[in-house]
Amino acid sequence: MRIEVVTLFPDFVGEAVRVGVLGRAIERGQVAVTATTPREFAEDVHRTVDDRPYGGGPGMVLKIEPTRTALRAAKARLPAGSRSIYLAADGATLTQAKARELSQLPGLLLLAGRYEGVDERLLASEIDESVSIGDYVLSGGELPALVLIDTVVRLLPGVLGDEESAQQDSFVDGLLDWPHYTRPEVFEGATVPEVLLSGNHAAIRRWRTKQALGRTWQRRPDLLEKLQLTKEQRRLLDEFVAERAARDPQVES
Repeated sequence: MRIEVVTLFPDFVGEAVRVGVLGRAIERGQVAVTATTPREFAEDVHRTVDDRPYGGGPGMVLKIEPTRTALRAAKARLPAGSRSIYLAADGATLTQAKARELSQLPGLLLLAGRYEGVDERLLASEIDESVSIGDYVLSGGELPALVLIDTVVRLLPGVLGDEESAQQDSFVDGLLDWPHYTRPEVFEGATVPEVLLSGNHAAIRRWRTKQALGRTWQRRPDLLEKLQLTKEQRRLLDEFVAERAARDPQVES
């Protein structure tokens, strides 16, 4: 996969993609990430990339001309079938399902906005869709772009050392992940659940499913409302709630 990022801070993006899973994927040639700045294409002596908004108000807006030229230069390096995305607070929320959809594409063009945003005419002519990473405002689109890149790249074949790792992440099946444990078996009096030491894979699967359901019920009940639980999942969730209520009478089912 090839990913192009148009940003006022290409060094920020360039440094961030060099670490961890993403950095190793780049080193192995599984993905290429390039950052381009509109300043390279500004024609005035001051390399101006923004201007005051029509209608007044605070802040500045990214200008059409240098940003469009940067976008088109980046698009020219992408394979056919790539998609252009504007990272913006008013975009559709990034989900695991969206990340999986984007991971099937040959390339992505990401526009990281700054200031008050980008001239709407540029978005209408050059951008396929807008994506947000949450209901809050950041200083720019670079961090959202990096979040999207990391979320997508880890789904590419061969990027993770264990292919099952991505399949067991939170949100893959609409649930949060279950609790994880490693050595030592006992730490300051806290022990690993016995079932995880049993070697009984069916019991371990059942426990993990129950914990994932229960954790989602506790922390993100909105996710459960979107799911059609199987009879087994409903039974396991009922067990989890009953066990919690037995330990803490204040728990409501």
